[in-house]
Amino acid sequence: MQATRQQILEHLRLTRGATVRELCALLDLTATGVRQHLTILEHEGLIASAEVRGHVGRPAHRFALTPRGQGMFGQSYDHLANALIEEIRDRYGPEGLAGVVGGVASRLTDRHLPALEQLGPEQRVQAVVDLFAAGDVVADWERDGDAFLLHERTCPYPEVARRNSVSCTLEVAEVRRLTGMDARLQSCITRGDPHCTYRLDPARPEVFAAP
Repeated sequence: MQATRQQILEHLRLTRGATVRELCALLDLTATGVRQHLTILEHEGLIASAEVRGHVGRPAHRFALTPRGQGMFGQSYDHLANALIEEIRDRYGPEGLAGVVGGVASRLTDRHLPALEQLGPEQRVQAVVDLFAAGDVVADWERDGDAFLLHERTCPYPEVARRNSVSCTLEVAEVRRLTGMDARLQSCITRGDPHCTYRLDPARPEVFAAP
């Protein structure tokens, strides 16, 4: 990350938003120079702008971090997730944890299903890849006879997966529900493989089970 743009992100994180004029004073740059940096950050999806209401004269815009921009900074979500997983397992056992994971998979995928269910198998797998991309997960797919191979090149929950394999169970359940196919995890990044690969069988409907 270029130093000036990193400084902008850090300032927006602390202030929860700033105008071009405020950033000019902070960075000792012209408005044109600041806007050039802001345009790049907007293009990368790290910031977004909103018009300042009640402003006299030329409309002013306030820039703030997007969720993706917030993710550029350290978060403790992985620690919270691991603690929750372990507490549920200790209190309710493996079966109780499996039930919770199934419910979480439904919550994460249900809103996407109406649109996906209208698609053919290839179009549906591609739509799932596009959903992953929107969440900053790099994925692609290929045919394997009558089946598909879905490759996740990056892990969506790396710190959780290293400690609790249940995150892989969750991911398999999500893939099954989103694709509408049976999904079997054939390789996994946390096991030292170069990527996570799911074999998708369109002849078998999605079911929830541990990978």
